[in-house]
Amino acid sequence: MAKKTKNFSGSIAALDIGSTKVVCFIAKLEADGSTKITGIGHQLSRGIRSGHIVDIIEAETSVVAAVHAAEQMADETIENVVVNLGGVGLGSRSVTVELTVSGDTVTERDLADIIAEGRASVESDDNDIVHCFSVSYTLDGVKNISDPRGMVGEKLGADLHIITAPSAMIRNISNCLAHCHLNAAEFVVSPYSSGLACLEPDEMELGVTLIDMGGGVTSISVFAGGKNLFCDIVPIGGGHVTSDLAKGLSTSISHAERLKTLHGSAVPTSADDQAMIDVPQLGEDDADEGNNLMPRSMLVGIIRPRMEELFEMIRSKLEVAGMDVVAGRRVVLTGGASQLLGTRELATRVLGKQVRLAKPRLINGLADAVSGPGFSSSIGMLEYARRKTLEERHASSGNKSMPLAMMRIVDWFKNNF
Repeated sequence: MAKKTKNFSGSIAALDIGSTKVVCFIAKLEADGSTKITGIGHQLSRGIRSGHIVDIIEAETSVVAAVHAAEQMADETIENVVVNLGGVGLGSRSVTVELTVSGDTVTERDLADIIAEGRASVESDDNDIVHCFSVSYTLDGVKNISDPRGMVGEKLGADLHIITAPSAMIRNISNCLAHCHLNAAEFVVSPYSSGLACLEPDEMELGVTLIDMGGGVTSISVFAGGKNLFCDIVPIGGGHVTSDLAKGLSTSISHAERLKTLHGSAVPTSADDQAMIDVPQLGEDDADEGNNLMPRSMLVGIIRPRMEELFEMIRSKLEVAGMDVVAGRRVVLTGGASQLLGTRELATRVLGKQVRLAKPRLINGLADAVSGPGFSSSIGMLEYARRKTLEERHASSGNKSMPLAMMRIVDWFKNNF
């Protein structure tokens, strides 16, 4: 099981360790429960591939640089961070558990027991449980109960969504952070945190698929009934498109990225054959600039198959998991790679759903440079840390004496705002 360290105190910090960049946000929790960003740091990612650490020394250098920049801006030193998990290997399982109610009515202890039973059913030596979400409860055969506390019954059942991550992944990230003098206070999977940042409450309630297109991987999460029901990772990201262009056009990675950004598209147009683009060849100098003109259709011809492969893999994963119908007809795209021209149109055609592009919701103190789709997961982790901190304060403030109806009202506000 993923171990947790000390809780957050005055500040909350999020550390997004991605395949293309490492981002650190530091924020203060305001009196009204909102967050205000006080420190921002981001650095090119090194030693990370597809969400996994492949060179711990390089990864430490990137993490230290991002955290140090955020600490300087915030004028404080942080020790505890909420850290993302977004590598290949995440597991998403739906578990149904049933237990006998210990007393006359369902209590907090009964809920804790049934969740512990569900967690125990999926625990293994190779994987750690990262999240355990209660989807719905049943009581004596009555289904779709959102909160059974205080209700009378004998048989309590729970439908749980449990997300796991490889133990080795978590240990490697924890070791990397320890070398940087940081503690992983909480882990959160990227598909879930991106949903917290980008999705509207109505979308989560009615059914939606969130697709976060990163540099090394693309993460998928499904929400319905206000709950997270499914998460998965596809091992294709924007970096694979760049690599395809570099190989197909015999140019450098940096030039391929520039060509993709300025001239690339996931869908063809009638003008592509006439639009000529200069493609610098590997090893040539600036004097040769303009001597290697190619039609834009060559770029599109390389980009489109890879993007189609990505969305077809996503469609297949949703169908195999039985989530295609549950998720409804709504898809939300975010992440840096979603900004490629034509991505929304291609996703609409391949997935057969309504698609919108999303940026994370704005937070007080958030600079424009770090408010784009590429920072959705980072912003979502701050929201996760905010909710976690409020829950801990709520739990330690003597709320056990609070009437049950009032506790439910407080819980509703925490989950919806």
